[in-house]
Amino acid sequence: MKDFKRLLILTVAAMFFSAGFVGQGFSLAFAEGDPDFDLPLAALPDHPPIPTDNPSGKNVHPSKMDAKQELGYLLFFDPKLTGNASTSCADCHDPKQGWGTNETISKGYPGTIHWRNSQTAVNSGYLNKLFWEGGTPSLEAQAPAAAEGGVAGNGSRDIMESRLRLTPEYVKRFKEVFGTEWPNLEDVYLAMAAFERWLSQTDTPFDRFMKGDKNAISEKAKKGKALFEGKANCLECHNGPMLTDEKFYDIGVPDPPEFEEDGINQVTFRFQNYAKGSQEEDYRTAKSDYGIYFKQKRKEDKGKFRIAPLRYLKYTAPYMHNGTMFTLEDVIDFYDKGGGEDRWGNKTKILKPLKLTKDEKGELKAFLDTLTGEEIRLPVPMVPTYAPMADWQPKK
Repeated sequence: MKDFKRLLILTVAAMFFSAGFVGQGFSLAFAEGDPDFDLPLAALPDHPPIPTDNPSGKNVHPSKMDAKQELGYLLFFDPKLTGNASTSCADCHDPKQGWGTNETISKGYPGTIHWRNSQTAVNSGYLNKLFWEGGTPSLEAQAPAAAEGGVAGNGSRDIMESRLRLTPEYVKRFKEVFGTEWPNLEDVYLAMAAFERWLSQTDTPFDRFMKGDKNAISEKAKKGKALFEGKANCLECHNGPMLTDEKFYDIGVPDPPEFEEDGINQVTFRFQNYAKGSQEEDYRTAKSDYGIYFKQKRKEDKGKFRIAPLRYLKYTAPYMHNGTMFTLEDVIDFYDKGGGEDRWGNKTKILKPLKLTKDEKGELKAFLDTLTGEEIRLPVPMVPTYAPMADWQPKK
C-alpha cells in the first residue's frame, strides 16, 4: 500500500511537471485529517493551455488581444449569434456583473428562465469541465452548447451563419484570421474560445504571494490560508491553481424560493429534464435540480454538481449553482454548519460542522478576498452591422 501511494504521488508530480506547474510554488500536500490526495494550492500559469487545433496568442488580460481574440471579443457581444438576435453571450456573462450574472437564476432565452446561476467566464480557459454538470471539456465545445441550446442562445446554425455572411466587417475579419472566403460557424466558436482564454486573471494578491511575494497578502489572510488548508478543510475540494478539484459533490444547497414560485422557471426546468430522458414520475414530481444525475441516471448522482472554482470571487456573487448565497459570509456560515439538507441521501461525508470562531471566519474571508485582482471591465464594442450583399460581395 505504501508503494502504491508513493507511485501515485510520483505520477501526479510527473503530471504537474509536464503541465508546466512545477516551479510555480507547487508542492505535494494532503488536507488535514483527510486520507485522499489533494492538489496543493498554487499560482495560475501565465496563460491557459492553448489547444493545437485552435492556436492563438498566449497573451491574457490586460495585454492587447491578437486578431483572433479580438474577433471573439466582438462575437461575444454580438446578438447575431442567437435565435432572434436579441441577446448575446454578454447578456448572461456581463462584464459589469463579474462576467456572469448577479441574479440568482440566469436569464435564459426570451420566453424562458434558466434554472441555474451563470458562472463567470473569467479564467474559464483553465478548466477541464465546464457548466455545473461538467460535461463539456473545452471552450470550443462550450460555445455551441450555449449559442444553440434551447434555454440559452436557441440559435439556428444556418441563420446565425447567414447573418455573419451579410456583415462585411465579419467577412473581412474571418478571411484575415482563418483564410476563409466566408464566415463559418465552427470558426466562430474557435474565435470566441480564444477570447475567453484571453479573459484570464493571473495577477491576484494570492498569485503574487504563491510566487514568493510574502507581503502580497495580509497576516490575517495568511491565517485564513492556514484555516483553508487545515481546520476548515476547504482544500479537500477547492485545490490546485483554480481552487477546484472539478469533482462532483452534493453539499445540500437549498433551492431558491423563485425555483418553486416562478411558473416559467418550472416549465423550463421540466423541459430540460424531459429532454435529458426523465421518466414520467420524475418529470411530474421533481422538486429540486438533479445535478449530474442525467449523465448516467444513477441515483447516487442526484444533487451532485461540479465544484466551483474560487477565483474572481469578489465580483461573482451570488454563489452556488442556483445563486442562493449572496455573500462570502453566507457561504462560510453554510460550511461552518456542515452544509445543508441531505435530500437525496447523497450528501458528501466530507462536510462536518467546523466550529469556526468569529475571528476565524473573518480570517477565512480575508484569504478568499486575495483570490481576486482588479475588476476586469471592457467597453461594450460596437458590433459590425449588416449591408446589402450586392454592394460588397467578393468579385469573381
